[in-house]
Parts: sequence; C-alpha cells; structure tokens
Amino acid sequence: MFLRDTMKVHWLVLLIVVGVALVAPAVSAQVVEEKDGYVVTLVNDPLSLPGTARLATTSYSLSQGQTMTFLTYVPSGYTAFITDLNWGVPANSLSLTIVAPDSTLGPYYDSSDGVINGRITLRISKASGLASGTWSSFVYGQSVSGSQSFTYSAALS
Repeated sequence: MFLRDTMKVHWLVLLIVVGVALVAPAVSAQVVEEKDGYVVTLVNDPLSLPGTARLATTSYSLSQGQTMTFLTYVPSGYTAFITDLNWGVPANSLSLTIVAPDSTLGPYYDSSDGVINGRITLRISKASGLASGTWSSFVYGQSVSGSQSFTYSAALS
C-alpha cells in the first residue's frame, strides 16, 4: 500500500514538472540587431555551440585608431556566422563591424550585451542561409591606451 501511494506521488510530480516545462516560454538569446534578414544575437561561448566548426583563431594587437581586417570565406549551405573578439581589458574599447556580401552589420561594442568585460561574442544567423562569399570582420581600436592585444575567432554552423 505504501509503495503504491509513493508511486502515485512520483507520477503526480512528474506530470506537474512536464506540464510546467510545456507551458513555460523558451528562453531566447538577446537580439542585438535585425537587418536584411540577418538576426544578430549575443551568446556566452559562441565557439562551443553544437555543430560549430571553428575556422580561425588569431592573436594580434592594435593601437588607438587602428583597424585590423579578418577575411572569412563562407560557402553556401551555412545559416550562422559566429565571432568572438576577446581583449579582456575593459578599460580599452574595441569595436567590431561585420561586412557580409549583402549587408553591413554593426559596429558592435563591448557594451552591446550590457556587460563591460572586454569581449564581443556574436551569432549572425539567417534562416534562408548566409550569403556565400567573403565576409570581412573589422576590429577597430575605438579607445586604446598604448597597444591592446586581442584574439579573434570565427566559426560557421
């Protein structure tokens, strides 16, 4: 008798948990920009997303007013371009602008996600597929004291 009552309680709890999960709204990533069919969202660790293939990781440095350009060839069939610009020194400010073959997105700043941490991580997606061709990522030394080192990574999914 006790075992049967315990099993009823477990089933009731399971039904409540499943019901809440079905009714609760899904949590979505913070949308930063929507333009020309592209949706730009922020992600915590963009290069750990499932199905993500890392294309390049580079380490450089720049000074106030300098721009560095990174080129990424995007073949057809991909729906997301993921970038990670990390300099880790919030006192210095870098910006990131992405130029796809059919659109210019940004510039994006450290404060775009509401947290000043010396990092800009973006997922640029388009349901109909990314424009194939060369994508350019421009990293600009917005406000840099001396020289600032940084890493830049790009990935496709």
